[in-house]
Amino acid sequence: MQIGHGPPSRRQAMFGGHGEVLVWDLLAGQPAAPFTSVLSCVLEAGGHVGRHVQQRDSEIVVGLTGCGEATVDGRAQPFGPGTVVFLPFRSTLELRNERADAPLRYLIVKATPAASEPKPAPARDDEPPER
Repeated sequence: MQIGHGPPSRRQAMFGGHGEVLVWDLLAGQPAAPFTSVLSCVLEAGGHVGRHVQQRDSEIVVGLTGCGEATVDGRAQPFGPGTVVFLPFRSTLELRNERADAPLRYLIVKATPAASEPKPAPARDDEPPER
């Protein structure tokens, strides 16, 4: 099952993890406020997306196929078909594909934080940019 058209973006060792993640941008630059991106992802067998902070958007991650583990703010939970993980702005996520013989497929939907969520602080000229 492939969700996405055309060649994917290939990303290696994301956020200090290991393995390859194939990423298709399903919005392809089309405006869809409040959503900022919809990504179809395939994490290779045995792969790991390292711990990272949601720096700009809130996010949901939906499991499609495979067997993995999602760690949100330090709390691990099983991740697979039908699993929905909500990541509020500034929370952390780490994903592991627990299968050595099959990919982990999932969708990521990002949206601008709601008015009740804290917004990113505006950048100041005297501060270095975020990495």
